[in-house]
Amino acid sequence: MKTVFSHLKPYKLPIGIAYSLTLIELATELLLPFFLGKMINQGVVHKDMDSIIMWGSIMIGLAFTAFLAGIINSFFASHTSLSFSYDIRKKLFEKIQSFSFANLNQYPTSALVTRFTNDVRQLQNTLFMGLRIMTKAPLIVLGGVIMAFVVNVELALIFLVTVPLLITFLLWVLKKASGMFERVQKRVDSVNRVMQENLAGMRLIKAFLRRNHEENRFTKENRDLANQTRTTFRFVEASMPILLFVMNLSLIFILWFGNSQVLAGQSSVGDIVAIVNYALRVSMAISMFTFITLAFSRAKASAGRIGDVLQVDVDLADHTDAVETAAISNGKIEFDHVAFSYPSLKESVLHEISFTVNAGERLAIIGATGSGKTSLFQLVPRLYDVTDGSIAIDNKPITSYTLEHLRRGIGYVPQNPLLFSGTIFDNIAWGKEHASYRDVEQAAKDAQIHETIMELPDQYETRVGQKGVNLSGGQKQRISIARALIRRPKILMLDDSTSALDLATESRLLEAIKQDHCTTLMITQKISTAMDADRILVIDNGSVLAIGTHDELLSHSKLYKDIVESQFGKEYPHAN
Repeated sequence: MKTVFSHLKPYKLPIGIAYSLTLIELATELLLPFFLGKMINQGVVHKDMDSIIMWGSIMIGLAFTAFLAGIINSFFASHTSLSFSYDIRKKLFEKIQSFSFANLNQYPTSALVTRFTNDVRQLQNTLFMGLRIMTKAPLIVLGGVIMAFVVNVELALIFLVTVPLLITFLLWVLKKASGMFERVQKRVDSVNRVMQENLAGMRLIKAFLRRNHEENRFTKENRDLANQTRTTFRFVEASMPILLFVMNLSLIFILWFGNSQVLAGQSSVGDIVAIVNYALRVSMAISMFTFITLAFSRAKASAGRIGDVLQVDVDLADHTDAVETAAISNGKIEFDHVAFSYPSLKESVLHEISFTVNAGERLAIIGATGSGKTSLFQLVPRLYDVTDGSIAIDNKPITSYTLEHLRRGIGYVPQNPLLFSGTIFDNIAWGKEHASYRDVEQAAKDAQIHETIMELPDQYETRVGQKGVNLSGGQKQRISIARALIRRPKILMLDDSTSALDLATESRLLEAIKQDHCTTLMITQKISTAMDADRILVIDNGSVLAIGTHDELLSHSKLYKDIVESQFGKEYPHAN
């Protein structure tokens, strides 16, 4: 919680004003019963109208003062809580943007979305109520007890028994409820996860007729959330009757004992009325503790979850020897005995990988599914760091580049193209800051998507549906490639990014890329694509089996020969 609420430091002044106004409200509330007692003793009992008017006027003035203080307090409480939630969302977003892939793997997407929405909203609401009424409630209890002693010590002694007992009980409820609300938030994560998966895979669900299965899966998660929430709220709400029962017992005792004192002439009616008013105010304040406990328990659980994200150590950052001004100049890539294992796995997925790609050269990478091709790709822009060995670009270790300069010189096209909401122009221009229309158009032409875009009703201003739902697979791939080409990178990495293209379109695309004179790494399953490369690297089970030209590999690599035969048949020239 300390990590999260440390973001309140910029708002010390509005918080101070809000609390000052709360104290004004508190003072008026505590003085009203005291003055009421005075009015009864001096005015009502003695039938002195002047005293009644005087004390009544004072009480009206105090009530109006409390009203103004409450209105202004609400303004500052709203300002502080909304600004605080804005800052927390901003910090969360910045933190997640700095995450490495290993960090992201620690949190499901649904859990991060819940933190951005539900958890931040819990903190916002709790902070507002904290500045508005939460602080006032315990102070009313304390101030009410003190004022009761000022009025009548003997009657006020009952508070010394009931108040500490109730506060101890509430602290126990708070401690237990915090853990229960944390479990509720985890259930919310699960419901969000199922919802996201269903929305993303709706077409697949309909195609496979899995509606009933998915409904049952959602019903189970939803029922678990409802049951956990119901159990938690029942536990917290059960404290309310206990609090009211104890306070009502104390109120009965005050009335009984106060009546005895009045009959004996040891106390006045006004004092008894004042004590009863203080008892009622203390009772109402303590009854609010259930709501306060509920809100604070949820806020504590949410603050812990948000704090976990904000305190994550990002395991991938600029090295101390990174040069700020260094940038990729040619694009030569060297792998030197590279090994790699994912943080969550003990076994290495890459073993002793060594090869060199000269500047401007085109290297095709081919291998069976799960052989480690994409893992190898992710090491070049340092999406992950190598476990052993080293990678150099332009004869310098990649750790000598800052992440910004390293990735600025690389155009990366992932295996599954991802398009953002917006227009086609926005999606292509996304690859380069301040890209002009000419830049976008040229990148689209190089990616062989320009003519297709011009046939659309709104051309480059055509809106892209969610994740590119209104585009074909080949169109999405070419837009993703255009997004990479607009950077004019020194190194272009295509992770099976032409799989949905026909041979003619792919050939024109590769020819256009060749004109950029960039070092190109291509993961592909198509021999026809690999043949167009300068060299081909064959990888299997995380190890390099062979590297060479198409003809060289046909002669020396059995695996490559088998792949060729599987696509072209044994009658393919030189296959035998």
